[in-house]
Amino acid sequence: MNAIISAPELADELAGGAPPVLLDVRWQLSTAKAAGAAPFDGRAEYAAGHLPGAVFVDLDKELASAPGAGGRHPLPDVAEFGAAMRRAGVSSGRPVVVYDGGQGWAAARAWWLLRWTGHPNVRVLDGGLPAWEGPLSTEVPVPEEGDFVPEPGASGLLDADGAAALARSGVLFDARAGERYRGEVEPIDPVGGHIPGAVSAPTTDNVAADGRFRPAEELRARFESLGATGDEVVGVYCGSGVSGAHEVLALAVAGIPAALYVGSWSEWSADPSRPVAVGPDPQ
Repeated sequence: MNAIISAPELADELAGGAPPVLLDVRWQLSTAKAAGAAPFDGRAEYAAGHLPGAVFVDLDKELASAPGAGGRHPLPDVAEFGAAMRRAGVSSGRPVVVYDGGQGWAAARAWWLLRWTGHPNVRVLDGGLPAWEGPLSTEVPVPEEGDFVPEPGASGLLDADGAAALARSGVLFDARAGERYRGEVEPIDPVGGHIPGAVSAPTTDNVAADGRFRPAEELRARFESLGATGDEVVGVYCGSGVSGAHEVLALAVAGIPAALYVGSWSEWSADPSRPVAVGPDPQ
C-alpha cells in the first residue's frame, strides 16, 4: 500500500462509494510567541476552509501529551489517542487520509501514530492542502463514532537508549536542518549538536519545491547514499518527533522501514548525562 496519495487520486476516492476518513492536522512549529506575534492557529485555519468532510485534529492536544521530560511532543496517552480518533470517525476497516497545510510534518505525525498503533490503511495527501484543486468547505462535520482501538506495535519506536545504540549499530538519521545538526544554531532546545553517530539527513531534502515528495527511486538513492543500503536497521529523530515522522514517511515511500525516536533532540538535549556531538562529522 502506498503511504501517500495524490490530490487527483483522493478526489476520485471521495467521489466513490467508499470514501476515506479525512483528517485535517494543520500545525506549524512556531517561535512567534517569543517575538510577540500570535502563534499559528490550526483550528482557525481549518474553520476558514477545509476539504469537505474533513475533521480537525489538534496535534498538540491529540497527537502528543504535555511537554516535559519526554520532550516537546511526547507520545499521547494511547487510550486518549484512541478516543480522539474514534471521535473523528476513524475505524479499522475504513481508509484514512491525513493532510496539513503543505509542509507535511503534522500529517506525517498522525500517519505514523495511526500506523504504529495498528491502523492498516493510512495515507498522507502529497503536497497537503495546496495540492488540492477541488472546493473547500466551512461546514464542520459530525462524523459517526469510529471503532478504532489502538494497539501499539512492538517495533517502530525508539527511546533515547535505543537511538544511542542504533547510531552505533545501524543508521540513525537526524531530520533537522543541517545547521542545527552541526550545532551552529539552536533556536529552541538548550544545547546544539546531534546524537553521536547520527547522520544528517534534513527532511526538507525529501520534497520538491511544491512540497510533494520526490519520486521513490530518488528518495531511495538519497537514503542509500547516506548509509541505508537495505541491510541496516534505520531510525530517525528530529527536534520533537514531528519532522522526524515526515522522514519516516519519506523512507516508507522509498521502501525502507524505519523507527522513530519520538522524544528526539528535545528530550536528548534536556538530559545533561547524554553526550552531544557538534560539527559535520557524525561522531
